[in-house]
Amino acid sequence: MSKLLEGRVAIVTGAGRGIGRAHALELARHGAAVVVNDFGVSLSGEGTGESPAETVVAEIEAAGGRAVVNGADVADFEQAAAMVEQAITTYGGLDILVNNAGFVRDRMLVNTSEEEWDAVIRVHLKGHFAPLRHAGAYWRAEAKAGRQRAARVINTSSGAGLQGSVGQTTYSAAKAGIAGLTLVAAQEMGRYGVTVNAIAPVARTRMTEGAFDTSAMAVPEDNSPIVAWLASVDAGEVTGRVIEIDGGQVTVELGWRHGPALDLGRRWEAAEVGPALRELLAAGPAPEPVYGA
Repeated sequence: MSKLLEGRVAIVTGAGRGIGRAHALELARHGAAVVVNDFGVSLSGEGTGESPAETVVAEIEAAGGRAVVNGADVADFEQAAAMVEQAITTYGGLDILVNNAGFVRDRMLVNTSEEEWDAVIRVHLKGHFAPLRHAGAYWRAEAKAGRQRAARVINTSSGAGLQGSVGQTTYSAAKAGIAGLTLVAAQEMGRYGVTVNAIAPVARTRMTEGAFDTSAMAVPEDNSPIVAWLASVDAGEVTGRVIEIDGGQVTVELGWRHGPALDLGRRWEAAEVGPALRELLAAGPAPEPVYGA
């Protein structure tokens, strides 16, 4: 077993299947004790009565690792708090939070119901906020008590949230919100020793299989080594980044950044806006930043 995460404690949400399951197994393989969270719902979010987290815990334990089941609804504020407390009580602390839980209810914008919008935004966006809020409060308290931990948060965005995806209005909005949450949390939590990053994974899962041809897509396990490293003490200088993973390709997303600009030095007149915007759009993107220069 690798020692990359030896002695560290992790929570992985939505870890009963797919990408979350792969993350939980990978973190455990590298020595982390893992709280395996899964609410046991269908692809569209309905309860199934299943407990896939138990199977994942059994796999980890059979391989010599440590894991415990958690069945919290991560978008329930109190249940998310109890999940964080379970990690602390069971294993003596918390070092890693991997927010992965989610489901889809794909619709074109004009066909999306209020219930579908609320459900998807709730599980993805609030389901990231609530665990992070409680874990963050714990890490802040630890830092103020002189016990600062090398804590790591890995959120889960998506190419749909970064570039948009037709037919996934709600999902794209939620995943874009997660990218924004990641940027702000990284700035706020850095003083307590916490890094916050997000991945945008590409993988063949039950979430993607019904949407398009997935035969050439990467498998869930292709994403997890990047998560394991981001969860390590060694990753302390990387924060506030969104990293897209597609099989063997890793892309650092640059996100929204300033492009060409035009400053009149006075208030714009409406008639001036069209020609100016067309000129700026024709100029193309700003030059790529050179890192390490």
